[in-house]
Amino acid sequence: MAAAAPEKDKYKVHKLSLKGSAKLVAEFFQYSIHTILFQRGVYPAEDFTAVKKYGLNMLVSSDDQVRAYIKKIMSQLDKWMVGGKISKLVIVITDKDTGENIERWQFDVQILAKPKSKPSSSSSSSSSKTPKPTTTTSTSTSTNQENTPSDPTAPSPSGTPGVEKTESEIQSEIAAIFRQITASVTFLPQLSGDCTFNVLVYADASSEVPVEWGDSDAKEIVNGERVQLRGFSTASHRVDTLVSYRLQD
Repeated sequence: MAAAAPEKDKYKVHKLSLKGSAKLVAEFFQYSIHTILFQRGVYPAEDFTAVKKYGLNMLVSSDDQVRAYIKKIMSQLDKWMVGGKISKLVIVITDKDTGENIERWQFDVQILAKPKSKPSSSSSSSSSKTPKPTTTTSTSTSTNQENTPSDPTAPSPSGTPGVEKTESEIQSEIAAIFRQITASVTFLPQLSGDCTFNVLVYADASSEVPVEWGDSDAKEIVNGERVQLRGFSTASHRVDTLVSYRLQD
């Protein structure tokens, strides 16, 4: 009679490689953009379709222009994530009429296990000079890339792998974040008027930047409130979530 396989083998099946972890984080960002656009009413509710993801009914935009635009963002984001170039992704909601930034969703990325450097590449070092941010616009939305260093107050990545988790444990942590984003409507001020959004990416100064990505400022919320939300982690990455918003007058 054959012996049953040890329970630990089950966990090995779910172990994520560094590349797999990077793609998981990038996918999380993609669904975060769709979810925030829906929950905050940036686009009409009828423009969204329900899909099953993370054990939840997620809503994604069915508008062809919005989907194509987010896909364009993600195609570059995937490359930067796999290359270990990203330290932060930010989604900013802006009032179309006044141009004022009224809400800012920030996702801080800590790399716990860095990708191996190519032998031909020179090692990067921090510079006292901050590179200029970059941005581009498309139809009613815009993408931004900020080649700025990580927040100096944030924990420094050690390069040491984090705790191994099963895929189901990671998915559960991600689902908890989306539940919080959905519940945030209970404390975030209701958006009024027409709004648009910007996506900012803080990437390593040595990153290759596509020509359609141009300069941008950080689009901070002036005199805003800040609320720390949940985060999630894999053995290779940790992502923490923060929302800033403008107080009602």
